[in-house]
Amino acid sequence: MIETGRFADVGRGIRLHYASAGDPAARPIMFLHGFPEYWAAWEDMLPYFTTNWHAVAPDLRGFNLSSQPHDVAAYRMREVLADFEGLCEHLQWRRVTVVAHDWGGAASWQWAIAHPERVERLIVLNSPHPIPFQRDLASDPMQQAASAYMNWLRAPGAEQGVARHDYQALEGFFLGMQRPGHAWYTPDRAAHYREVWGRGLTGGLNYYRASPLYPPTASDPGAAALVLDPSKFRVQVPTLVLWGEADTALPPRLLDGLSELVDDLTIERLPGATHWLAHEEPQRIASAIHAFCDAS
Repeated sequence: MIETGRFADVGRGIRLHYASAGDPAARPIMFLHGFPEYWAAWEDMLPYFTTNWHAVAPDLRGFNLSSQPHDVAAYRMREVLADFEGLCEHLQWRRVTVVAHDWGGAASWQWAIAHPERVERLIVLNSPHPIPFQRDLASDPMQQAASAYMNWLRAPGAEQGVARHDYQALEGFFLGMQRPGHAWYTPDRAAHYREVWGRGLTGGLNYYRASPLYPPTASDPGAAALVLDPSKFRVQVPTLVLWGEADTALPPRLLDGLSELVDDLTIERLPGATHWLAHEEPQRIASAIHAFCDAS
């Protein structure tokens, strides 16, 4: 059973809403969603973590029922990571297994890098480590084209654009990569998403605006202006990467070189899955997470 309507004051005036499942005395596991979702990115997954686990899936700051500060600077990674730390303190979790996707994945890479004492294991679904992502955004024309939407979402007034025609553009993120035979975006689910989007879009878009990782344009070098030291982005916790290879925005090339950045790395490729693999194959993803956690 999934329980919602829980809140945690995590400091700096931020309040996070979260869903939970399982036994509060059992092993802690946190699920972190991305754009344009909310905690229910994991509603197909959480039922697999009701036994021997305490599973928590927050709305990230800027989304749904969590605090939605308007300042772009409020969405820099150090602020987001402080939310995760505050949520762990609220839940009295010393260490936690983290499962994350999209922007949640981007934040979780940084969390594991900065706080290996907190992140016991890391499971990432279709979210690139910052080093290969910067590499390909800076120099790979295919990745630049695949990520061109990021510059649209960063632009002033993007809120109006994505809300136009009853959120047609946001639904396009889901339907544009809909996998045959895996029609997870049902009318009932669509109604819930529209309700969530109606609570505010600026926070979610500010993740794009706050990040230095975006494709270059004629007037802005974007990621090409960055010089990142790989030694400062090393991941020292056991890490499982699950990658839907039919993701048109984040192709499998982003896995190249990852083993040089992660000390203890397992990669599982899902050839038919898209960016929305957690919705398409929740049982397979859950089984892979259980196997990884039991082995590590």
